[in-house]
Amino acid sequence: MKELFDNILNFSWIDIVDVVLVALLLYYVYKLVRGTVAINIFIGIVIIYVIWKITEALQMQLLSNILGGFISVGMFALIVVFQQELRKFLLMIGSANLGSRRKFLNQLKFLKTEGASTTDIETIIAACNKMATSKTGALIVLERNNSLDFLVNTGDAMNIKVTQPIIESIFFKNSPLHDGAIIIENNIVKATRVILPVNNEKTIPQRFGLRHRAAVGITQRTDAIALAVSEETGQISCFKNGEFLPFNDYTELIELIKKDLD
Repeated sequence: MKELFDNILNFSWIDIVDVVLVALLLYYVYKLVRGTVAINIFIGIVIIYVIWKITEALQMQLLSNILGGFISVGMFALIVVFQQELRKFLLMIGSANLGSRRKFLNQLKFLKTEGASTTDIETIIAACNKMATSKTGALIVLERNNSLDFLVNTGDAMNIKVTQPIIESIFFKNSPLHDGAIIIENNIVKATRVILPVNNEKTIPQRFGLRHRAAVGITQRTDAIALAVSEETGQISCFKNGEFLPFNDYTELIELIKKDLD
């Protein structure tokens, strides 16, 4: 116990930086797993780690050795369990533009650009509703923390402000831009005719076609939100973390998306 108090008294600014960086790391890991099944596993690991450190400080050798052995061996299992979340985290780091400090910080949500436009979810859902009525197929990807610039080259780069007529005209059946997906960031259509990674898992219901499988694929690999309008049924589907996001009506859907984009 005396050693513990001595360490606290010798707390330097390096230790403060160390604590802050660990806190930031835990915060972003939490953001990645929030809303998924993995959140419960993450909280359990944090609790076990805290108990382990407490037993170490109290010199409870037997329990400390058991917990320490569990954590060291369990790290390999965690890589498998958190495979999807780790991929998103590495993609977020790798896709950040290190040449632009401001862009990189904005990528990690450390700061928000003043005057940055907020995505008009009401307009996007209104356009989806109109296309659903006419059974016009559409696939819309809403960019969040993970940059989707690596997908822009698969389609046509754009810089168009989001409006209902613009979205409807892009997915109009005779439009040259209607194939593929569009990517929206900060109320700007940044790319059209984008080719998304398709999920080919057999666990996906048969009613989901290629458009829906692409929505599942991109939301599995990144933290984006995808909206798909079925050409066969006119149904609007929303996907997040590779899973269908249930909603009762369009008002609830708007609120769910707004909450995730904040």
